Amino acid sequence: MINLSPWLNAPAWYIAFSGGLDSTVLLHLLANHACNHQAPPLRALHIHHGLQSAADAWPAHCQSICNQLGIELQVIHVQVTPGASLEQAARDARYAAFSRILGPGDILFTGQHRDDQAETLLLRLLRGAGLRGLTAMPSQRPLGQGTLVRPLLDVSRQRLQDYAQAHSLNWVEDPSNSDTAFARNYLRGEVLPLLQQRWPQSSQNLARSAEHLGESLGLLDELAQSDLALAGEGASSAWAGLDSLDLARLGELSPARQRNALQFWLSRRTRLPDTRHWAGWADLRDAAGDAQPIWRLADGQLVRSHGRIWWLSGDWLKQPAGQLAWHEPRVALELPDNGSVQLVCTRPMSGLHVAYRQGGEVLEIPGRGRRDLKRLLNELHVPHFVRPRLPLLYCGERLLAVANLPSLTQADCQLHWQPPTNAQGLS
Repeated sequence: MINLSPWLNAPAWYIAFSGGLDSTVLLHLLANHACNHQAPPLRALHIHHGLQSAADAWPAHCQSICNQLGIELQVIHVQVTPGASLEQAARDARYAAFSRILGPGDILFTGQHRDDQAETLLLRLLRGAGLRGLTAMPSQRPLGQGTLVRPLLDVSRQRLQDYAQAHSLNWVEDPSNSDTAFARNYLRGEVLPLLQQRWPQSSQNLARSAEHLGESLGLLDELAQSDLALAGEGASSAWAGLDSLDLARLGELSPARQRNALQFWLSRRTRLPDTRHWAGWADLRDAAGDAQPIWRLADGQLVRSHGRIWWLSGDWLKQPAGQLAWHEPRVALELPDNGSVQLVCTRPMSGLHVAYRQGGEVLEIPGRGRRDLKRLLNELHVPHFVRPRLPLLYCGERLLAVANLPSLTQADCQLHWQPPTNAQGLS
């Protein structure tokens, strides 16, 4: 029923085991393969969301099945964050847990099948999704340090049920699956059976259409990468660790190509906005030259500064404050919510501390005298959002150096700042 040969060299196999029909069949297939062939060690993972009382009995059921098959089971309790979509929140919590467990090269098998592909396509069509949302679930994708694999995508739900009955498998039925108040359940229980009466191959054909849409998206992604290669050039080396794009380069593209390039770029960093929310891009792009517009998205925000747009997330959305004494200048200093700094100096120094701008700072520049720091930062085109968190090195009340700006220094010392490591957003 499935081909497992591409993943035989993985360090470990995991299966997302809910105890339902799909994952029960998949676990049985994997366990049989492990018994009869050389395979990586296999462990089952059961996620307990705590969303309904019926689910409290499922870990014991899963444990019983795993005991019969000689498979180790790990039960993981997760906290589901309330939101507009409980289903999405549960999914996010589930995959976050899986991601934490997978080691380098490990494989997580999940039980999505061909009917799931068809349901997903119909659901997203009815929600007005664009091409990126209508593409088929991939048979595999990166997850954490490992890879998520869906080996049953070419198999129908009916075939899985036939297999389970032929092998006398027992599985649990989620009571919420019969609640047609949920859109997916309504499609599964009311709409798709009618479609299959009229068009028996409807699920197969819908899944095939999703694959065709995926091919089209691949071509658009290639175009996006070409457009982004030009827009990604020109960033200052001082802020090379931040993701940014040249706004003028993007502006040379048609509006459709702009959205296509940004969708590709943002899809690796955040959940994409819906059609109405894309008005935020127009506001960001068309704002006056001296404005500081912000486009807030699900997992971060885009800001504009000095002709570029910049992606900020994680610690970049926090505001560092205060000052830190630096008792061991030879050792890197960790900055709360702001990465770390390291000092390179030609002579020993003491009485140092690192602080942030408060306004009115003055720096003595060799050959130029005392200069206002704000004007110096303007001359060097330092992005406005960097300035409040730019580490400043002091000896007592005397400003010695500004991080990552070699021209703004005294006493033959340089301050090297490593910005927050999670500035790149989602992977």
